[in-house]
Amino acid sequence: MEIFNYKKPNFDKLLKFGFKRHEKIYQFDKEILDDFILSVFVSESGEVSTKLIDKSSGEEYFLHLLKDSVGQFVGSVREEFEKTLKEICDNCFETDVFKSKQAKAVLDFAEKKGDNPEFLWENFPNVAILRRKDTKKWYAVLFVLPKNKLDHKSDEVVDIIDLRLQPDELEKIVDDKRFFRAYHMNKKHWFSVSLDGAVSTQDILKFVENSFNLAK
Repeated sequence: MEIFNYKKPNFDKLLKFGFKRHEKIYQFDKEILDDFILSVFVSESGEVSTKLIDKSSGEEYFLHLLKDSVGQFVGSVREEFEKTLKEICDNCFETDVFKSKQAKAVLDFAEKKGDNPEFLWENFPNVAILRRKDTKKWYAVLFVLPKNKLDHKSDEVVDIIDLRLQPDELEKIVDDKRFFRAYHMNKKHWFSVSLDGAVSTQDILKFVENSFNLAK
């Protein structure tokens, strides 16, 4: 479900919120509008599903899921349905955008510096920036993107990072194979690299530290 994109459940928080565990499924039931019972299911793998039952008929109701279904009643059902899911998402789920080991290594580096990823744009939930606490300057931009946006070859979706680099050094390393002109950043001072193992984690972290220092 779209509201849970780039999110992962915190199972302790699910239980505190009122979910009940049934083997490998966590279930939460809530009455909405006095007419329906909404059940929300979260699997151990983090998948979310729902079932809305009409109390009067005992049958499952679907109209709230159809975008072309209009009217005051279905609108009220849809509003309460989405409100409940958002409350669950806000209280029981955590951001989980970047899956690669190299992205997690970069985030570990930032954490040691006391920096947390900032998701600044609501319309782009898979883009985060890292900035120094002292200067407030960005030193990294992490995002998820089809790799062909960089190399025009592979449509594989990967974690990508933009980093600062001195212009003369940048000109030396950009080869359009492992290192690329920055995606959506100043191409004179920033470059992009895929966090897919094409460049070693050790080298990635060296570039991150250099970028951190350039953001003084």
